[in-house]
Amino acid sequence: MDPRLLKELNAARQARKAAVLVTSLEDGRSRLVVEGEAIGGDLGEEVTARLRSGKSGSVEIDGRPHFLNVYLPPPRIVVIGAVHISQALYPMARIAGFDLTIIDPRTAFATPERFAGGDLVAEWPEDALKARPLDGYTALAALTHDPKIDDYPIAMALKSGCFYVGALGSRKTHGKRVERLKAEGFGDGEIARISAPIGLDIGAATPGEIAVAILADIIQAFRRRELAREGAGG
Repeated sequence: MDPRLLKELNAARQARKAAVLVTSLEDGRSRLVVEGEAIGGDLGEEVTARLRSGKSGSVEIDGRPHFLNVYLPPPRIVVIGAVHISQALYPMARIAGFDLTIIDPRTAFATPERFAGGDLVAEWPEDALKARPLDGYTALAALTHDPKIDDYPIAMALKSGCFYVGALGSRKTHGKRVERLKAEGFGDGEIARISAPIGLDIGAATPGEIAVAILADIIQAFRRRELAREGAGG
């Protein structure tokens, strides 16, 4: 790869931005398209589709063969709450290709014994998220049912453009959450991004079933996510 393109690609990776290396199969020339860059025509449509699918491959653009190499930041899930649902979600997420971090300041719940080999952070979200900020390739699942623990990461997820924000709780519980978020200055459009009650509506009842519903909701949101626009921050 051209050293200049490699430097650009490494910079995109460092910033957790997606990129597509577009190479002509006729003359070998390449260009790097970083998510958010305005590209029109057939190339723009193909790049958008590849960024959503994450799949590299060959394609004909304007009658000429090209190969598109897709580089996506590793998608991750940040779970607030070391609860039974989190125990079920952790191995499922790994199988589906997501990194998963569990944050819970309650040391009685956040124990290595309950999450063997898991990325477990026994700190308040306010502290944990300073070290590892949320971003557009992160899904946030708030599962503690405790506003003192859940509200801050939910607010940060909305501000950070997380591709998924979900929160456990009944509609009544979410109604109170909405009131608190509005008091913090969030608008209806921002709050509407929260999946609450969390997960796809499949009639889930057990922790394992709820974990399946959450993971399916996250995957759906990831594959249908709105891509960054030219000039957007993040």
